[in-house]
Amino acid sequence: MEREERLEAGPASWYRSTFATGMPEPVVGEELPAGWEGVYFPFTTPFAQLREDGSPAEDGVLPTIDLPRRMYAGEDTEFLRPLRYGEPVTQRTSLGSLVEKQGRAGRLVFADLVREFVVDGEVAVRSTWHDVFLEAQPAVPTPRVPAPAPAPEDAADPDEGADWSERRSLDSRQLFRFSAVTGNTHRIHYDRRWARDVEGLDDLLVHGPLTRILVLDALAAHADGRRLVSVRFRAKAPVLVDTTFRIVGTDDAAGTSVVVRAADGTVLASADAAWRP
Repeated sequence: MEREERLEAGPASWYRSTFATGMPEPVVGEELPAGWEGVYFPFTTPFAQLREDGSPAEDGVLPTIDLPRRMYAGEDTEFLRPLRYGEPVTQRTSLGSLVEKQGRAGRLVFADLVREFVVDGEVAVRSTWHDVFLEAQPAVPTPRVPAPAPAPEDAADPDEGADWSERRSLDSRQLFRFSAVTGNTHRIHYDRRWARDVEGLDDLLVHGPLTRILVLDALAAHADGRRLVSVRFRAKAPVLVDTTFRIVGTDDAAGTSVVVRAADGTVLASADAAWRP
């Protein structure tokens, strides 16, 4: 499937004003920060083709998958050349792997969508988006496990020795804005009843693709003149609205490893970044 869009400054400006006010205002001809291509080419699935949870049931690329829930699991991205504001870009989307498994919660289908952002016939960014399709939750949500007691003050810091750390917390207005700019209609991001009673979460879920861009923004802030070559991002546990989390980076000879941690130390996401000088 192919779509074309000129990278106007509007979507990036809206993202910047909501999540990244310390970054430069978009200017035609200047480079997009790595990851900000994710606020372009919003979902356009017709309403009649949405699952009950608001995610696309049919998107023109994936075959019909007879499971009711669809969740973002991560993304692998190669940055081959910069994208620039004002450029006409073609997004090519194709089917990657499609794997069915049986898990503790029932049947699962892991599906990959390969997105290429093409300028003048040359691929600038190639990203493989990983989704997982799941069976319906039980009618009665699984009892929630109480949060562990805070670690004692003298407990070892799991991120001791890291090179940098950033603290973030997102509220429901910010989640709404990201849903709006990306056309994301998944109810788990704005419908508290759905998130709690159907998905069994404590509150609204921060978008996995948004967490990914926040990680890329943190990497950019600590790039020290380097340019990203690739990033492998994995969502591991729910990032919830109105909770504080840390984005923590550690540099080594191979690149930068990132973990996203909840206040209790739980790893919510991870990423591995490779650089060129």
